[in-house]
Amino acid sequence: MSFTTADVVKLRKVSGAGMMDCKNALTEADGNFERALEIIREKGKLIANKRADRDAAEGVALAKVTEDGKFGALVVLNCETDFVAKNESFVAFAERILNAALENKVESLEALKAIELDGTPIETLVTEQTGVTGEKLDLSYYKCLSDAAVVGYIHPGNKLATMVSFNKEVEIQVGKDVAMQVAAMAPLAVDEKSIPQAEIDKELAFAKEKYRNEGKPEEMIEKIALGSLNKWYKDVTLLNQTYVKDGKISIKDFLKQNDGGLTVTAFDRYSLNA
Repeated sequence: MSFTTADVVKLRKVSGAGMMDCKNALTEADGNFERALEIIREKGKLIANKRADRDAAEGVALAKVTEDGKFGALVVLNCETDFVAKNESFVAFAERILNAALENKVESLEALKAIELDGTPIETLVTEQTGVTGEKLDLSYYKCLSDAAVVGYIHPGNKLATMVSFNKEVEIQVGKDVAMQVAAMAPLAVDEKSIPQAEIDKELAFAKEKYRNEGKPEEMIEKIALGSLNKWYKDVTLLNQTYVKDGKISIKDFLKQNDGGLTVTAFDRYSLNA
């Protein structure tokens, strides 16, 4: 069975593989399109298996929200080199996965991997793309947020993404400013109530030990340590952090200036450089 250049182009469009790979696959399949597609997919799995032990530390972190602004998702697609991470096709593939997550309002990474695009599970497509890029690919992270309003932010370069949910509708710029605050200051929690008690106890014990080693009077250590704990809250909790665009107010104050009842309910942050 013969094939034409149009067949090669069609196979390339469907598979994402290079022109020469598509031509070779069609030749091996004697012009049978479906068999050629299987050959390319099999090649992708073979390459993926060979590269299973490679470190896929590069990639992209992307965040986006639905049109109604009430559901947001953040995905991380890894590869081996920054060269592939900057490739338009790779980024477009990650965006396609992200859009699928939004369309289906996926709640977990496992559920996202199982979604089918053009009849093929995303997990399989990721494996097949290994054959296209020649690098190990890994859909390693997924998180979603849902509330009255969700705002996403992608830092230039696609290496850092954040999203923040709010209890009320929020002006786009206000929401973006808070999402950028999360990107810049990497808070651990929304407020002190959101920090696990075990972490608080650990920080308090650390402070007590520090001041005890500095020779502070034992009867004052508790008070001094609690003061240190409050300073720690200001450093690591989003609402208590100093607003990076205005060093005179906190994020909590910034939100109140825009809407007295507005607050952050949750956030997520992922950095490939962290």
